[in-house]
Amino acid sequence: LAKHPEIKALMKPDYNLIWVVVLMVLAQLTAFYLVKDLDWKWVVFWAYVFGSCISHSMTLAIHEISHNSAFGNSKAMWNRWFGIFANLPLGLPYSISFKRYHMDHHRYLGGDGIDVDIPTNFEGWFFCTPFRKFMWIVLQPFFYAIRPLCINPKPITRLEVINLLAQLSFDVVIYYLWGVKSIFYMLAGSVLGLGLHPISGHFIAEHYMFLKGHETYSYYGPLNLLTFNVGYHNEHHDFPNIPGKSLPLVKKIAAEYYDNLPQYNSWIKVLYDFVMDDTISPYSRMKRQLKGEVKQE
Repeated sequence: LAKHPEIKALMKPDYNLIWVVVLMVLAQLTAFYLVKDLDWKWVVFWAYVFGSCISHSMTLAIHEISHNSAFGNSKAMWNRWFGIFANLPLGLPYSISFKRYHMDHHRYLGGDGIDVDIPTNFEGWFFCTPFRKFMWIVLQPFFYAIRPLCINPKPITRLEVINLLAQLSFDVVIYYLWGVKSIFYMLAGSVLGLGLHPISGHFIAEHYMFLKGHETYSYYGPLNLLTFNVGYHNEHHDFPNIPGKSLPLVKKIAAEYYDNLPQYNSWIKVLYDFVMDDTISPYSRMKRQLKGEVKQE
């Protein structure tokens, strides 16, 4: 910032995010209606080909909203309510809990017992062969759901209860209106989109140390168009209060800090390399023993 103070001008809400999220919710509602009378094979097909992409993209919209990118820091609660709305087409309550744990990930990156993005010792010990690592990728959504309860369980908050009740109410309405195939499409899209899917390469690309000494990596490929530029991950961790839309400008302005860092051009290759490289496993993360006072979200 001392060298490039113009970056401060990028620290403002991205109001376009609001309309994008609304359109994504409407797109999924339309899909729920269209799949209700299809054969099961086509429900599964569209859940993976279309629903998974929308669902994973929506989780990254929720990531943006968790950083108050929709309405700004001065309207933090507006962002929380909007996150609950964005959560609806995913089928499972996610938004409020994600925000609580994700802020810890930024404050205490790699913090042992705090950052639940770090795999458990069991994951690192068991998923150590190509086949087991492949299955770990398939099961990623389950590990991301269970891991916080094992590593850093937190008391349930009022907003999490509201998130749960809103989600259950939405799911019941969808089932009542359009039946079990729409519910299956919704839930299957979320599970498939966060598991064995090209976009899921970002989970591994962001912080797994393919090169020793480099614990955060950026990806500058085309899938950023579907993921609110989450691939610009070094830039995001440097400036978490800058919306994803503006992160390419951060890289352009401060190119001397980012251009020479290790980077990826393919999340699919990241997944392949993770499975096939015997030197990489869920253990390939930087873990820190935190000192001093820890203030969690």
